Amino acid sequence: MMIREQVENYLKGSRLYRYFTESILVPWQAKSTLVKALQAILFFTVLCITAFFCVTILQSITGNSTQKSIFAGITFHKYPRDTMTKFHTNKTQFPLNCSNVNITKTCPLNYYPSKYPPTNFNQNPPPNCPDYFRWIHEDLWPWRETGITVEMVEAAKAMNSAVFRLVIVNGTAYMETYRRSFQTRDIFSQWGILQLLRRYPGQVPDLDLIFTCGDRPSVVKEFYPKPNAKAPPPVFSYDGDDSTFDIVFPDWSFWGWPEINIKPWEPLSKDLRKGNEKRKWKKREPYAFWKGNPHVSASRVDLLKCNAKDNQDWNLRAYAQDWNQEQRHGFKNSNLGDQCQHRYKIYIEGIGWSVSEKYILACDSVTLLVKQHYYDFFTRSLMPLQHYWPIREDTKCRSIKYGVEWGNSHQQKAQAIGKAGSRFIQEELTMKYVYDYMLHLLTEYAKLLTYKPSIPPKAVELCSETMACPAEGLVKKYMMDSISTGPSDVPPCTMPPPYDPAALHSIVQRKEDSRKQVEEWEKHYWDTQNKQT
Repeated sequence: MMIREQVENYLKGSRLYRYFTESILVPWQAKSTLVKALQAILFFTVLCITAFFCVTILQSITGNSTQKSIFAGITFHKYPRDTMTKFHTNKTQFPLNCSNVNITKTCPLNYYPSKYPPTNFNQNPPPNCPDYFRWIHEDLWPWRETGITVEMVEAAKAMNSAVFRLVIVNGTAYMETYRRSFQTRDIFSQWGILQLLRRYPGQVPDLDLIFTCGDRPSVVKEFYPKPNAKAPPPVFSYDGDDSTFDIVFPDWSFWGWPEINIKPWEPLSKDLRKGNEKRKWKKREPYAFWKGNPHVSASRVDLLKCNAKDNQDWNLRAYAQDWNQEQRHGFKNSNLGDQCQHRYKIYIEGIGWSVSEKYILACDSVTLLVKQHYYDFFTRSLMPLQHYWPIREDTKCRSIKYGVEWGNSHQQKAQAIGKAGSRFIQEELTMKYVYDYMLHLLTEYAKLLTYKPSIPPKAVELCSETMACPAEGLVKKYMMDSISTGPSDVPPCTMPPPYDPAALHSIVQRKEDSRKQVEEWEKHYWDTQNKQT
């Protein structure tokens, strides 16, 4: 138990895909018989050589499946390009049926299939899920022995942080609202769950859960200190930390954040890829960049003090974001796809965890990550010196300056860190994996329920039509841009097993060793600078 509690905020190295693309040589045309014969012999020889190299490459992909990175202990797994594409995309679509929704405000009857497909998806085994799925087991660990009773769910409902209750019975969602969340967090979280039901009809089990939509987790561990004490209330949140029991769930921004003009993740990730390609890493500004709202935390206010001054340059270019002004000017200066212009980007928490982390990591820039106190569902698989460069919280300015100096002096290694973080986001945080994470989490959660969920008296049926059809503006646009148009023929990835104690201990050790290594380098750097002055 002690090991599990120590590692809830620690991460494990993850898979990074390397793809192999085959090409076919086409023989040229010949006119004479002799030339044709010579060409045939030459072509056959080329084919043999090509086959030899193809077999060698394929063996390196399947047999020798790991490649060491520039840092010890970091493993890159290789997969052929068709690992995912061998599953065809389903062409069966069910567009929104808004014919009567605006009048009756009710969901269409028997319009969307309750189960699809009737048999297995196909004969191909699905790939394994990314390693961060393994944290599902850890998040649900507090209820492993007791199960989840209806009394526990009612206790979660009574918490001040509870925003809504979601019940799924026979593939239909029902929602009871307790209070409105900030902006449209609750609405787009509910929308995301509805798209999961559309994507995997008949796959989501009956369940009953309480959702909160704040910036910080809320189920404090110290209130449940003993193994034989009453189990904590199960609460779904966007983030967690090592002092809470919250069950971490993908945040609302994956389906859009209309208040600040942030698109759903699928189109936005494409914009980030294009923006990333505009300027090569070496041609980017050799400084660290940060832009955001500094007024949500003292740590961010402190960060602004690291901006360049007349007598000191800490290698940081930080800008305060005024969202009210941005809204008045049509968000012209806050396009995330245009913010991949620096070699280094800062991630720093706000009130709690911030949704900006995935946008920052996606740039190929080295993410200078100020010490975190909170984690979301995927960040526990990020490793220092593999996916990001750790920054001390107590001496930000000195730590940032050294991180930039180190990167500019070790450009090949710095680019490898930036690229690994970006590839993790682009390849292991696709919307397919987001939906698969939701499906596996809800499935494992439902297994713990000790009662059969029933529809609460005050709950209303929830469906895509009643949410999207009457919506307007960016809310409607983002819903339409993120809708699951039909059931998927692609099966969910295969859930990995839980961590064993040795693996959990290894995660702690790897992270601590990497952080200490950076701190030692940094101390040596500043000691040398002080001697020179």
